[in-house]
Amino acid sequence: MTIVTDTGFESDDWTGGFAPIGQVPANDAGLGVDLTSDADPELLYPHLDSIAMIRIDFPSFADGRGFTIARALRLAGYTGRLRAKGHVIADQYAMARRTGFDEVEIDADLAARQPENQWLARANWKAHDYQNRLRA
Repeated sequence: MTIVTDTGFESDDWTGGFAPIGQVPANDAGLGVDLTSDADPELLYPHLDSIAMIRIDFPSFADGRGFTIARALRLAGYTGRLRAKGHVIADQYAMARRTGFDEVEIDADLAARQPENQWLARANWKAHDYQNRLRA
């Protein structure tokens, strides 16, 4: 697997493991939580301070529910690491960053089909925000 950030492709440095949403212990500060695209993020709200990473699954590049979940978590005050996993394509990287994701996890096949330069072309996501251009 490859991790995509604003600086390009990186190796995964997460060592904390992941638990499904229904198995979140109340006081594990090093926990990572896996969310499916149909999960209710409100179930995590009481635990947001103790969750180090939330990884949201994208079963298809056409399924945008993960963006909505990410935004809801950030609006609820989550400040930890937020990762998109699965079928996110380079064209969606700017949207992922705008909705609150810190990084995207992709498999080796997608990294080969969409190499690092395609992701880096979208890494300056703040400069290409049409809403900010309209407000200016």
